Amino acid sequence: MSAPGDGAGLAVTGIGLVTPAGSGTAATWEGVCAGRGTAAPDPELAGLPVAFSCRVPGFDPRDRVPGPRPWQHDRATQFALAAAHEAVTAAELGPAARDAARIAVVLGSAAGGVGTYEDQFRKFTDSGPQAVSPLTLPAFLPNMAAGQVAIALGARGPVLHTSTACASGASAVALAALLLSSGACDVAVAGGTDAMVTPLCATAFARMKALSRRRDAPARASRPFDADRDGFVLGEGAGVLVLERAADAAARRAPVQAHLAGYGIAADAHHPVAPDPECRGLRLATAEALRSAGATASDVAHINAHGTSTPLNDRTEATALAQLFGPDGPSVTSVTSAKGVLGHTMGASGAIEAALTALTVKHGHAPPTANFQRPDPDSPTLDLVTDAPRTQTIPLALSNSLGFGGHVTVLAFRPGT
Repeated sequence: MSAPGDGAGLAVTGIGLVTPAGSGTAATWEGVCAGRGTAAPDPELAGLPVAFSCRVPGFDPRDRVPGPRPWQHDRATQFALAAAHEAVTAAELGPAARDAARIAVVLGSAAGGVGTYEDQFRKFTDSGPQAVSPLTLPAFLPNMAAGQVAIALGARGPVLHTSTACASGASAVALAALLLSSGACDVAVAGGTDAMVTPLCATAFARMKALSRRRDAPARASRPFDADRDGFVLGEGAGVLVLERAADAAARRAPVQAHLAGYGIAADAHHPVAPDPECRGLRLATAEALRSAGATASDVAHINAHGTSTPLNDRTEATALAQLFGPDGPSVTSVTSAKGVLGHTMGASGAIEAALTALTVKHGHAPPTANFQRPDPDSPTLDLVTDAPRTQTIPLALSNSLGFGGHVTVLAFRPGT
């Protein structure tokens, strides 16, 4: 799905990030550019098949979450509120600049408040019904992150939740672009959040053999596209972007980080959890993102890959990139994956990586793929950014997001000037 030309006039005027590299956009960008993995032993996962993760460090909702009683929210909602507050502040959207009825909120999540659900179910089974909090449903229902952000902002336009597994955050950005292009809103606060570093989720992924078992060196466990990759590292966080029509942003002299130039949404229609070996969903979504941006493959200078560090995903994605950009494409199109640093933040990953792609085109600075040591001999060769950031001119960049169920979203970004 795409609408040719719809994305060309959308400005990214604010970015907010809460990630394992730190709380705040500056801390995350610095950490991702440093290229150091954040995975570490996790006491809350002790005794489980995989006992390390990428957690947001030192996150205290009392300091980071605006409004009263932040402890009432699930951790995923706390992340979303903190990221949205940063994004709206960066966009200079003070009360005087807002028309509440024209502000949309679109947030994605793979699991909603799963931490609350696990905790309250444990109390129910251990101590009975009276132990269950009356705040359980408002905390764990998947839509509540979007609802709470709308309450915090006083936003009365469309307020929506997307759930397309690990593509959820990117899907939310694309849906926000559609709302803006249709005239349904003037400002869209869009992104994704997840806090799935929980005992049940970690165990379930481990049982699927999706997680890295490199317990002797967790910080080096997530290694996208590396020949010795053995799975992803479970992470958490949130990413939020403020989107506006470029003319509206210019009229109020808003800061512009980048432009969302295009978007494409498609599906593999192949398997519940495995990517299509023929890459049909990713190829289709990429073609539609380029078409809606008024661009061709030769215009793409950088790709923020989904790059999970799993054997199957990375090989399939590398194959798709080689197919899409031709035999000469990988030599001139740089590729990176932030998951080497951040781990896999699940439904938040597409939004976090969209924000990082916007920053990449803004600064002309492609972050490295952490922990890459040697290429996979069974995958096509990519021009992977490794070891250190690469300074380059980036007129157009793509951000790929894939999810269980075959969901695929590709976002295209151009510099803001």
